Amino acid sequence: MRFNHQLIKIGIIGGGQLAKMMAQAAKKMSFYITILDPTPNCPAAQVVDRQIVGDFYNEDKIKEIVLDSDVTTYDIEHINTIVLKKLVAQGHIIHPSPGLLEIIQDKLKQKEILSNADIPVARYRKVDNPDKLSLTLKEFGFPVVQKACKGGYDGRGIFVIKNENDIKKAIQAESFLEEFIDFEKELAVNVARNVKGEIKSHPVVEMIFDEKANICNVAIAPARIKKEIEEQAKKIAIKCVEVLDGVGIFGIEMFLTQKGRVLVNEIAPRPHNSGHYSIEACVTSQFEQHIRAITGLPFGSTELLTPAVMVNILGEEGYEGKPVLKGVEETLSIPGLSLHFYGKAATKPFRKMGHITVVDKNIEKAIEKAEKAKSFLKIIADN
Repeated sequence: MRFNHQLIKIGIIGGGQLAKMMAQAAKKMSFYITILDPTPNCPAAQVVDRQIVGDFYNEDKIKEIVLDSDVTTYDIEHINTIVLKKLVAQGHIIHPSPGLLEIIQDKLKQKEILSNADIPVARYRKVDNPDKLSLTLKEFGFPVVQKACKGGYDGRGIFVIKNENDIKKAIQAESFLEEFIDFEKELAVNVARNVKGEIKSHPVVEMIFDEKANICNVAIAPARIKKEIEEQAKKIAIKCVEVLDGVGIFGIEMFLTQKGRVLVNEIAPRPHNSGHYSIEACVTSQFEQHIRAITGLPFGSTELLTPAVMVNILGEEGYEGKPVLKGVEETLSIPGLSLHFYGKAATKPFRKMGHITVVDKNIEKAIEKAEKAKSFLKIIADN
């Protein structure tokens, strides 16, 4: 793509916080941004040039945004790939490709492609018939992880079968079983690749999940791991994106096992929660890197300027409605802290409403400050 910032128009399918932060990065270079989202005044709508209000599967609306953009991308996986593939065949530019997106949408297909490319993954087996789940269980024993092939997002579509009693609560949809990994840490790497095949990766980060919601709640950069593990994780993450022939930025989620093995868990074909820290802590954020990748611009440096800890601000249990952010003054008094509030119209339990990033030359001090901020900052509802 020939670069002329006055002419390039970027379309983003989806208008959530990821689209908002993509748009903020793109607007630094004065790109014209259009989003497609069913919710008027969604988070991204607050910073872009134009919003098309429509469903992610609405063929006419998807055609409208793609035809009005020089390049189209997305911040969500669950969109209409059939129409996107037709538009690519007609010469329109969409990154990552709809074909890649179809692979990501089906977690079993994703797992098979990675496994066939000799990328290390947990042992898995398709559940051919939900009624015969117990037969497949015999191969794994308890506990075992059941994953829906399609539709899972932010912890949904995943169920841990701990014993015989859990079988009746199992996912009643096309699914597969995956070995339960007794991991030491959960890791993530953000990898960007452009149409020339050039690749740049951000630092390896350590993720800590909220057990109730199964959502990545904390990201620590850099991950507290040995150098050889860091290099292994980066090498595997880069191979994943190469195998998929991806263009854009990808969040590669991984397990570090107790025996020191790195296994790929899942891949997100977009900016990832684990990379939010990069806005404050890296020369080039994951969001700017994605914009550079899809528009054909040279990659920026991914150097980590300072250790950082990112913490999600989740909606409190017991509250639904118009969000109220409590503890802002106490939180912002913490040195090195930045607050991102997404501007969602309603809160509900465990919904991602924003995040904080704390930078400090000492990673343990950054963790302490982040924990302090978590005790201050709460999202309740104004009913």
